[in-house]
Amino acid sequence: MSSFRRYTNLAATIHLLRNKSITLLNPATWDDKNDAYFMAEYKRYKKAKTVLALCFAECQETYHHWRVFSNGSDGVCIEFDREKLLSTFAEHPQISSNYVSYKLIKEISSLKSIELEQLPFLKRHPYEDEREFRVVYVGTKEVAEYQDHDIEIGWIKRITLSPWMSKTLGNSVKNTLKSIKGCTNLKIARSTLVDNDAWKRLTARVHE
Repeated sequence: MSSFRRYTNLAATIHLLRNKSITLLNPATWDDKNDAYFMAEYKRYKKAKTVLALCFAECQETYHHWRVFSNGSDGVCIEFDREKLLSTFAEHPQISSNYVSYKLIKEISSLKSIELEQLPFLKRHPYEDEREFRVVYVGTKEVAEYQDHDIEIGWIKRITLSPWMSKTLGNSVKNTLKSIKGCTNLKIARSTLVDNDAWKRLTARVHE
């Protein structure tokens, strides 16, 4: 695919659009404690003062992505042009990026050792459907909780609002986001994943 999807919330989306930047964050608070532990161990092995990360999905929207990463009515999915987004990290010597590799416990149990640089990009097999791509920053001199990187609004293919956001609120939020400087032409719509009229009309064709 040529797109990366970033599942986030409305506040982070407004920050991104207003500042024209995307933010790497501390992985210590991640919901998957196995994942957070791997990142903490990576930081320890690297003797780093800061490890930050940013995660994207390279697949169509799923219920899992919304519920886990953008749960609630203020959830947002920002779809980026993959190559243009990666260009903002390409020249940064302290940043690495890769697709996450998903492993079964029985697979890793048979390994005698693993490469240190694999740690940030390993995850348990049950998460495989996430199809995650991860960007990781390692800082050895300063402690930081976040790091902003410049983007261009033109790199955004579309913004999708939470399927749990009401239609009335969705229209207001859409208009508000478009009012931000440079965002007039953004494609913004509310997801119909959990309430789709075309899907529900199928019942009208029931043969009794």
